[in-house]
Amino acid sequence: MADAVIDSVMARASEEQIRLVRFLYADHGGIIRGKAAGTSRLRERTASGIGHTVAMMAMSMLDQLQPVAGMGPVGEVRIVPDPDTFVTLPYAPGAGAMLADLVKPDGSPWEACPRTFLKEAIVELAGQGYGIQAAFEPEFTVGRRESSPGGPSIPDRLIPLDDSLCYSATGFHLAHNFIMELVDALEAQGLEVEHYYPELGHGQHELSVRHTGALRAADNHVLYRETVRGVAFKHGLWASLAPKPIPDQAGNGTHLHASLTDLLPDGAPGGRNAFADPADRYGLSQVGYHFIGGLLAHLPALVALTCASVNSYRRLAPQMWASAYSCYGMDNREAAIRICSPLRGDPGSSVNLELKPSDSSANPYLALGAFIYAGLDGIRGKIDPGEAVNVDPATLTDSERSAGGTHRLPASLAAALDALSADEMMMDALGPLRAAAYLAVKRSEAAHFAHSTDPYYECFHHFTKL
Repeated sequence: MADAVIDSVMARASEEQIRLVRFLYADHGGIIRGKAAGTSRLRERTASGIGHTVAMMAMSMLDQLQPVAGMGPVGEVRIVPDPDTFVTLPYAPGAGAMLADLVKPDGSPWEACPRTFLKEAIVELAGQGYGIQAAFEPEFTVGRRESSPGGPSIPDRLIPLDDSLCYSATGFHLAHNFIMELVDALEAQGLEVEHYYPELGHGQHELSVRHTGALRAADNHVLYRETVRGVAFKHGLWASLAPKPIPDQAGNGTHLHASLTDLLPDGAPGGRNAFADPADRYGLSQVGYHFIGGLLAHLPALVALTCASVNSYRRLAPQMWASAYSCYGMDNREAAIRICSPLRGDPGSSVNLELKPSDSSANPYLALGAFIYAGLDGIRGKIDPGEAVNVDPATLTDSERSAGGTHRLPASLAAALDALSADEMMMDALGPLRAAAYLAVKRSEAAHFAHSTDPYYECFHHFTKL
C-alpha cells in the first residue's frame, strides 16, 4: 500500500511538472517551516527524509535559539513526509508539499515531534472506543504591508484592504478576486470549503473548511495557513492569521470544532456521534458533558497551547467574543466552550463542541492533541462541568461567577505558561522533552515582548510571521 501511494505521488509530480516538494512541519513557535526535495530524488527522500538539526524545535518565532537540553548543535532528526498528504501548490507553480513527521535517524518517533503528539492522542482516544472529527475555523486579515509614517526605525504596519462592515456585501465585492482564487487553491488541495464571509474587522475574513479526522484536520490547517498567505502574495497583498495583526481592529480567532464518534467493531471510524442525545435539553450526551468537564478542568493550561502567542492575549479579553472565562454554554459565543446547536434535518450527526479561545499562533498538532487529552481526562474521570452559562459571563458579578465555578482565563501568555507547567496531566501528556522545549520557546517570546510598550512592534512581528 505504501509503495502504491508513493508511486501515485511520483506519477502526479511528473504529470504536473513538479520540481520541488516542500516537507512541512509546525514548530513550537507556531511557525510553519520545512525543507524541499527535488523530484529527481523524491522517492528516496520520501523514505529517508531530509536531515534536520534538533535545534530547530528550540527556535522561537523570532529565530532566537533557546537553551534546551537535547536541542543544541549536536544531534539530528529527519523530516519524513507523509505521502498520503501530497498536494500540488496552486499558488506556487512547480512546487508541491507534504506534511511531515520529525523522526530519529533510526526511524523511531522523536519525542518532540508535534504531529506524533497528535497521533498519540488519537490512539489514546481510540482506546476508549472513540474517534474524533475536527475542524479549525480560521479568520484572517488581508491588506498591504506598508512602511510606518514614523520613519524607517518604526516597524511596518498592515493596512487593511477595506473598511467594510461585518458580513457586508461591500466586503464580498472588494475581496472577490482574491477570495475566489483562494477557494480554487484550497479545493485543488482537497480542502472542502463550507462557508465564507467578510468579518467584523477591516480587511478581515472568515473561510471555513469541512471537518474531517483529527490528523487530517491539523494537516489541513497547515495547508490553509500557507495557502492564504501564498495567494495573497501572488496578488501583491499581505494576509495574516495573527490573533491581533492591527491593534485597533478585531482579532483573528481560529475556533476549534470537534465531535466524538463511536468506533465501529473493527476499530474504524464511522459510528454514531457520541456527543448527540436528542433527549437532553441541549442535545448533548453524558460523554459530551464529561468531555466539557475535562476541557474546563485543564483550560488554563490548554490556552497556553491554543492561544500560543503574546499577541493572542490582546484578543482574549472580556466582551470581545473571544471567550475570556472558563465556562460553557449553549450557543454562547462569550463562553470558552460552546455547545453548537444541531442543524435542522441533521440533529444526530451535527452536534459538536466549539473551543473559542484558539487562534492560528498555535501549533495545530499540539493544540488539537492537548484538546483531546483534556477531554479524554474528563471522560475517564466523569468530570461534571457544572451548569451551563447562557449569558455573557462578563455581565455576572464576581460572586455569581465564583458560585458557578466561572473564572477569568489567563490574561497573558506568561500566566498561561505558568498554568501549563502546573498541570500534571498536560505536562505528562506532552512528555519531558517537548514540554521543556515548548515552555522555553514560549517564555522567551513572552520575555522579549515584555520589554516593548509599542503595540505596533509586537503586531509587526506577529502579522509578518503568522
